[in-house]
Amino acid sequence: MTNISKNKIRSFFRFTIYSFLPIIGGGWVGVSCTDMLETDSDLVVFADKAHLNNATDTIYSLTGIMNKMQTIADRTVILGEVRADLVDINEYASKDIRQVATFTVDADNRYNRPRDYYAIINNCNYYLAYADTALRNNRNERIFEKEYAAVKAYRAWTYFQLALVYGQVPFITEPLLDMKVDEAAFPVYNLQQVCQYFVNDLQPYADVQLPGLGIIGSIDSKVTYFPVNVLLGELNLWAGNYREAALCYYRYISSRSGTRTAWPLSPFYVQWTRDDGKYESYSNSWTLNVFSQERFTTTGELVTMTPGDSIPSSANYSALPNLFNTSTANDGYYQLTPSQALINLSASQVYCNRTTTGDVGYAPTNLTNNRAGDLRLSAAWHQYNYNYGGMLTTTAGRPATQIVDKYSTPNVHLWRRAIVYLHMAEALNRAGLPAFAFSILSTGVNNNVVARMQHEYPADSTWLAQFDFPNTEYVLRTEDPAGFTTLGVHSRGSGFTEYNEFYQLPQGTLEQQVEAVEDLIVDEEALELAFEGQRFYDLMRVSLRRSDPAYLATRIQARRGQGVSAGIDANLLDTSTWYLPFVTDK
Repeated sequence: MTNISKNKIRSFFRFTIYSFLPIIGGGWVGVSCTDMLETDSDLVVFADKAHLNNATDTIYSLTGIMNKMQTIADRTVILGEVRADLVDINEYASKDIRQVATFTVDADNRYNRPRDYYAIINNCNYYLAYADTALRNNRNERIFEKEYAAVKAYRAWTYFQLALVYGQVPFITEPLLDMKVDEAAFPVYNLQQVCQYFVNDLQPYADVQLPGLGIIGSIDSKVTYFPVNVLLGELNLWAGNYREAALCYYRYISSRSGTRTAWPLSPFYVQWTRDDGKYESYSNSWTLNVFSQERFTTTGELVTMTPGDSIPSSANYSALPNLFNTSTANDGYYQLTPSQALINLSASQVYCNRTTTGDVGYAPTNLTNNRAGDLRLSAAWHQYNYNYGGMLTTTAGRPATQIVDKYSTPNVHLWRRAIVYLHMAEALNRAGLPAFAFSILSTGVNNNVVARMQHEYPADSTWLAQFDFPNTEYVLRTEDPAGFTTLGVHSRGSGFTEYNEFYQLPQGTLEQQVEAVEDLIVDEEALELAFEGQRFYDLMRVSLRRSDPAYLATRIQARRGQGVSAGIDANLLDTSTWYLPFVTDK
């Protein structure tokens, strides 16, 4: 874990303080004292008042914080994915990307900029300190409560990311406005301390609705927030509060669009033509419906994204599409590809087919074009030779054309429905309910499943009764093959999992079951969420939970295949190598 001395903390915060100036001529103007939090864009919040107490103050400050979030969006995905086992670099990878992939990030790496996180944090601290939360309307409702809760969530998520990246971080919750600061007031918090602090900080706002700012530019503002219940689920999951984590995820699922609403895991999947025994064609509703929809809807997949600018010269332009895809912007030289480990994992899955007459069978294991096993990889990743400038890409000296459908827009998707369900499964499993967790993977959940779980775990019957998935809205495929509304996550790419004799609840003692189901969940997170920035932290979380660094290390070292070097010299059994060096002058 990164060590940060008191002297470094002292110089760090003295180097990161903003100068705040009054509002001038109707606009916000500010300067910096060569501070660490300086970025290319303007500072966000400035005021000459004791409070932010009108709509102009609070809404412009909130949207300014949203703008700051764009600065760290790309690296959230890059640091969460490129360091893990599902993505590999090619010969065209930049120095910075190569350093991330090989655990050699230095002080000059563009993805190692703690000040960008603290720019967000300091603005959030300012907002929270000066927003007038006592103001009420004529119905005695707090006027700015929604915005206040949203900013609390921005700050918590940003600190959470800092702790994931750096291991331990200087922690301050008051705005820094001048150079007269007491360095002794800045403790260093580790990941567990950060999680527990913000669990307590956010809990009073768990049920506060998101602000309704409507469409900002072309962006639906509702998908730019971090819903408090999902964030509480994440924080509790990392803190080891598994039952509370599961309930937080459930509370979001059951109230996404208001009180007592349904949000089943949608039946979007990649599936072979059921009655074609040749396995030559498949349908794909997964990539078509999950990754291009960017508005908030009651049934939508997207939970949170950070908008990116469509203009390449913009500071907030996302580089992710050009890192993963062939494009004119990169002249055909993308830098990231699926790893051999991901290809092998996908091919190792057993695809179960069920014909329209009810016959169960299994797809051949020797299908080509990455169509053996689970179909999600072949549906989301495409490589082929293409006529580039009058020449095939291979003869033109460029890599084969590559398209990753998950990066088809300029915006960075951070959370979606499958993450909520998979992390809820992870929490339920570690809460001692592996059969319940497995049902999320295999069949989907409704109240019939909950009732079976109450029978399976009678000592937990009362606790399980808190989960309500109405059968009329959460319809399993086994119950209504024509009108089902939900299914197991594994069926999104591996066919009719509920009939798959090779995909069953592991047996053994409870402890053995929990570990075996957790392994299945980790594999499912890879199959469903590859390239999305989750993988390194999924492996880290399980490794820390099991006190087994090899769980992470062996997978990452084998990203190019078992027994093949991944070009990583770092000793990943040493958990301190999992964190970036905290650069106090960046």
